[in-house]
Amino acid sequence: MKTAVIVFPGSNCDRDLAVAIESVTGTKPAMVWHGESELPDGLGLIALPGGFSYGDYLRCGAIAARSPVVRAVVDAANRGVPVIGICNGFQVLTETGLLPGALMRNSGLNFVCRDVALTVENSQSIFTSRYDAGETISIPVAHHDGNYFADAATLDQLEGEGRIAFRYVSDVNGSARRIAGIVNAGGNVLGMMPHPERKIEAAHGGSDGRRLFEGLLEAVA
Repeated sequence: MKTAVIVFPGSNCDRDLAVAIESVTGTKPAMVWHGESELPDGLGLIALPGGFSYGDYLRCGAIAARSPVVRAVVDAANRGVPVIGICNGFQVLTETGLLPGALMRNSGLNFVCRDVALTVENSQSIFTSRYDAGETISIPVAHHDGNYFADAATLDQLEGEGRIAFRYVSDVNGSARRIAGIVNAGGNVLGMMPHPERKIEAAHGGSDGRRLFEGLLEAVA
């Protein structure tokens, strides 16, 4: 499977994400600089990594969402190409409108960095097929602006359409309804705050994150 990781100024999880994808797929992803206007042909996955794109100036993800390559990412997502945005990548996806809502500062105004427990809310998406619905998994978080917010109508829609992928077991950052990850209406775009690429193998303390990429590889193949 051909994959690509988008690299923004200030990204600091792009290499971690690339290593995780290569570990699962056996192929190195293309590292695509934000200033490019086109993506490689035939991609089976586009990944937007965590970090602090543009130093989080203006608003997290707001400037990165207007980078030239992101227009190509949006076009690809609208064609059905799977796209995953992790942490800052999730923020970018909400800024583009590919996903609803916004990510705000944590309720305690502190940077949170630790393993957290998540429940798998829906195992029917291409991103969650290797999990069981209701299963509890452990994935690290590392964020200051991870408080997912949306109005009540949007939250009800996400719930009603089964688009909540992951939920925090306990309140980590003040997120509305403890939401840790959501998918778009088409099911091919996932935004999540925790970092699955940091739980790929036993040396990381567990491999719960690996199953996300394995399921995606299987679905795309």
